[in-house]
Amino acid sequence: MVFAFRLAMLALSAPVALLNAAPGLGTRLVGAATVATFMVSYVLFRDWERFGPLLLRHPTLLALDTLFGALLLISAGPDTPLAYVSVCTPLLAGIAYGYRAAAVFASLQSLILLLAHTITAGPETTLAEKLLLPGFCVITGAAGSALRKLMLRFGEATQALATTRARLAATEAVSAERARLAREMHDSVAKTLHGVALAAEALSATAVRTPGNAPLIKAQAELVARSTRRAAAESRQLLTDLRSEEAAVCGDVFAELRARAEAFTTSTGLQATYTPTSPPEALPPLSPSVTHHLLTIVTEAMDNAHRHASPTAVNVRAGVHDGVLRISVYDDGTGLPAGTSLEQLRSAGHFGLLGMAERAASVGARIRMGRGDHEKGTEVLLELPLSEGSTDGAKDMTA
Repeated sequence: MVFAFRLAMLALSAPVALLNAAPGLGTRLVGAATVATFMVSYVLFRDWERFGPLLLRHPTLLALDTLFGALLLISAGPDTPLAYVSVCTPLLAGIAYGYRAAAVFASLQSLILLLAHTITAGPETTLAEKLLLPGFCVITGAAGSALRKLMLRFGEATQALATTRARLAATEAVSAERARLAREMHDSVAKTLHGVALAAEALSATAVRTPGNAPLIKAQAELVARSTRRAAAESRQLLTDLRSEEAAVCGDVFAELRARAEAFTTSTGLQATYTPTSPPEALPPLSPSVTHHLLTIVTEAMDNAHRHASPTAVNVRAGVHDGVLRISVYDDGTGLPAGTSLEQLRSAGHFGLLGMAERAASVGARIRMGRGDHEKGTEVLLELPLSEGSTDGAKDMTA
């Protein structure tokens, strides 16, 4: 805005300055000063982002512009619109450099204005008229300094607000993950442990009532043992979810996928294999949050296959192809019912697959669930464009 005002005042005053200049060398000097001042103001007005930092680093450029403006002011006279260009200089100095520079340039412009009045003004010019514009220079210098402080404080407040929002987002993410783990604990470990308690009570009652019924006591003891092992396996799975952030920090998604497939085989007895489809170095580092969500989706896909599909094997494949990270989890089980949609899953209370789709959408990945290219079973296919792999913004979801 300041440079736009300068351009307007220069355009109005340049003809007067050229007409009042002495013929010959004076006209050429005034013309050169006019062109230089106008071009500098125009460049800064059109492309401040590019050339503004140069002016901020070198106050001498503003001093040089002040000298050119002084030449024009003395030629055109302090009664022309060009005098208001001089008033803009302390304002710029205050905004760009602070109150010290504003005081220096306000004093310099005041001296230039008084000199111009002395050279060009007639004897009828009063002292008040001579001091009017220098007084404006002091005022605009103070205003520029105040604006600078205001903008700096606004920038600090904006940065603090952004930091607070980031912390709140992180806190919300942690709270949501804790809530999910609490639900998992309630729906899996807690129920299993309750079953263990009931089986143990039944075992105790049987031993008291029929101490000689060894087969029944043995069967109930085996039930307690199986339930206990299941509770331990479910607890390990929850701990794996809690520790997945550590793997996310290292960013080695391929190595963690192999480890999770092996852990799945150990805990469930169902064979899970991992097959890489590209070299490990093809995958650039991903952000911890993105990696965490991808690994959680794969783990939940394997768990869903084991719980609901009765497969004989699970195969995890991952690789980078055409700038896209593709992760596939395929099981040869019963498969999803025909026509299954997220809306049907939500209305039926099946939130496992829905949660996987929401996780994928939160990191900008596409997810497809179905048979894919297989004759039977279910394939969960994740596709993450790597240009967006380091961000956590919500994107469109395909399921």
